[in-house]
Order: sequence, then structure tokens, then C-alpha cells
Amino acid sequence: MHRIEGELKMKWTGKACLAILATLLTVSAATASSGSLPDLKGKTVVAVTGNDYTPLNFVDPKTGKAVGWEYDAVNEIGRRLNCTIDWKVCTWDTMISAIREGQFDVGMDGITINEKRKKQVDFSAPYMVSQQYMLVRADEDRFTNEKEFSANKKLLIGSQPGTTNFYVGVYNVLDGDESNPRIKLFENFGAAVQAMVAGDLDMVLMDAASSRGYIGAMPGKLKTVGGPLGTEEFGFIFTPGSDLVAPFNQAIESMKKDGFLDSLNTKWFYEYNK
Repeated sequence: MHRIEGELKMKWTGKACLAILATLLTVSAATASSGSLPDLKGKTVVAVTGNDYTPLNFVDPKTGKAVGWEYDAVNEIGRRLNCTIDWKVCTWDTMISAIREGQFDVGMDGITINEKRKKQVDFSAPYMVSQQYMLVRADEDRFTNEKEFSANKKLLIGSQPGTTNFYVGVYNVLDGDESNPRIKLFENFGAAVQAMVAGDLDMVLMDAASSRGYIGAMPGKLKTVGGPLGTEEFGFIFTPGSDLVAPFNQAIESMKKDGFLDSLNTKWFYEYNK
């Protein structure tokens, strides 16, 4: 009996040691990974967004707090790089110029990386790949794709000036005329969606992630039709020559490798509006 008890104790002790060793190895690996990133030594990084791009950045109507995918991502980057994130808000139409002039350190608002913007600001590595879809009212039955929409001259698009969505609407859906009166401009996408729900226009182009966010936030009122109209990569923007680009890129890469970005996708694109 004592021998059996002794053997059991040895087995359990061995298992416990293995469990402790596994935990220590995991912690060591995490520490090593964290330690391989630059240490910004508590530096304050002023970050700006628009609070107008659900679910990337918006004000939660239930709590009144500014939340979203980009908030969580940048706060985590701050934790990994040992820097303090100081959040600010500005409108989309002034964001790129404000970053270029150094009013803020890093900006985000679902900003598509393209050559025109690269001439004004520096971009991080892409943190998200997105595609544009046609967001419409749930009872919409007059069109099912961009060709049918374009053919019906009475149908209107709501968009925000200077955005990828605007240019996809002009060049992929309509006739390439940026002053086409069928495109109605709004200060932000939330206002365009509300106008569409009210019947003032007929379609808003939106990336897949944000479309899911609006559909979840307005049950039974919205849907998407047709296929993707364009693929785009989102990146954070920085003042030209910023020394933050390289550390942010390293942090983004680490978050891709350890699954943190995937967890944000699950949280904000699926779980938030359940």
C-alpha cells in the first residue's frame, strides 16, 4: 500500500513538475518575444482617430466610450513597446494633413494604403486586408450588383469624400466622374448609413468588416448585395520620417504571429454584435 502511494505521489509530482516546466517555458517564450521588441521607455505617443468607422473606431452607444478594433490594437502595441498612448479625435478630412504636419504621432481610421497618400505620410505595414461591398436596406430588391445599380440612373450612393469607398463608387460602380450627382457626400459613414435607412439614398459602399458591424448594430434593417468591388490594405499613418514606423511594424508582426490580431477580428467582427 505504501509503495503504491509512493508511486502515485511520484507520478503526480512528475506531472506537476512537467506542468510547472511547461508554464515556465511559455512565460519565458512570451518574455523573449516581448523582449525582442523595441523599448520606447514610457514615451507618450499621441494617437488620433475619427470615432466614425464601426467597428474599427466608434463610440459605443451603450457606454458612451470610444472603443473598437483599432483602439485595442494600438493600446496593445503601446503595451508591447512600453509607450503610453494618448488618444485624440479629429475629423477624417483633416487627419492626413494633421499627421503630416506633426500635430499627432500616429493616425488611423481604416486608412487604405495607396501611392497618393504615401506622398503625404508614412504608412505602417498593413494590419488588415479589406474589400468593399454594397451595403443596402434589408428590403432592397431593385439591384443585386454594381452593374444593375449603375444602369438605374435614379439610384444614389452615399459616401465620404476622399475615401477609398468614394473612389470605388466613382470608378468601379459609376462612370469615373468624381462630380457625378449620384454620389451624395457625408461627413462620416455613419451619417450616410442613417440617410440610407431613412430612404434618402440607396447604397453605401463599405468594407466587409464595417458592413458586418452596421448590420449587427441595426438588426433587420441592412444587408449586403453583390460581390467584392475592390481589395485594400489598411495601415497606420505617421509624420514623414517618424521613428515610430519601425517599432510599430515590429509590434504588428508580433501580433500577427501570436494570434492577437485574429482575436481582435473575432471580438469586433463577430462577438460584439451577437
